Amino acid sequence: MTTAEKVAYLKGLAEGYGTDPSTKEGKLLTTILDILEDLALDQEDLNGSLAELEEGLDAVSDDLEDVEDILFGDVEEDEDEDDEQIEDWDGETVFYECQCPNCGETITFEESVLAGGSIQCPSCGEELEFDTEEPDDKQE
Repeated sequence: MTTAEKVAYLKGLAEGYGTDPSTKEGKLLTTILDILEDLALDQEDLNGSLAELEEGLDAVSDDLEDVEDILFGDVEEDEDEDDEQIEDWDGETVFYECQCPNCGETITFEESVLAGGSIQCPSCGEELEFDTEEPDDKQE
């Protein structure tokens, strides 16, 4: 039973008990019931507006997810490395991500920055250095 239905039930009870709106108590009870009815109707309107907002937010979230997929594609995670490579839609490496060991901030930067060998964390100022040399897989 909704709040509006409960208030309508109370109004019916008041009428059924013969509440006289000309008495002080009757005026008070009638006014209280009218206010409750207005509040219940306002609540129903707000619930309807909230449902519309939720639907709109879901649609925007879905659209944003599509845009992220187009821009970033599937991000491959390598558990062995702290650096994460993000590829764009045509497969060329555009950005790298790493996590600052000092503050935990995730930092995204272009491949050209990686060639410089280091970057400063924008959050804490820690200097992060990168080893860009290919590892030797041959053991002698």
